[in-house]
Amino acid sequence: MAEGEEDLPRDANIVKSLLKSMGVEEHEPRVVHQFLELWYRYVVDVLTDAQVYSEHASKDIIEPDDIKLAIQSKGSFSFSQPPPREVLLELARNRNKIPLPKNAGAPGIPLPPEHDTLITPNYQLVIPAKQTTQALEEIEDDSTVPSSSQEPNVDLRQNTPEKVSFSLGAKRTK
Repeated sequence: MAEGEEDLPRDANIVKSLLKSMGVEEHEPRVVHQFLELWYRYVVDVLTDAQVYSEHASKDIIEPDDIKLAIQSKGSFSFSQPPPREVLLELARNRNKIPLPKNAGAPGIPLPPEHDTLITPNYQLVIPAKQTTQALEEIEDDSTVPSSSQEPNVDLRQNTPEKVSFSLGAKRTK
């Protein structure tokens, strides 16, 4: 054994020998710890799933078949294969049969509809009717000029809330 390897646990030595067998000569010492952590998590996950399968089958102990099933389910859940090349080619042929839309004929880059742009109003303020009524009463109390026409105030005092929209991208006039 090389110096320092006798202090390492058996699992760490196994990880080091696996790295060497794969042609990795130099690595950070933390790599071994990271592999051990990954290894530990995988084993715990598989054994936990195997225990759930065993309990579902009303067994007292975990059997090798439960562990095999847990490994298979973990493998099929973690690693998915891409579809075969023939399937992808058939999908591409079907998609390419649909022609692209004709150009509108306008020069330049076609822009999205105005309702999809960032400069249109994108939110509304809803002012409840109570606040509007209270604000009107305060204005009436503060005003010294007698109000002869009450019709505009009556319209604002209805139960429908008042909506106000703001445009975020509009230019401000000075």
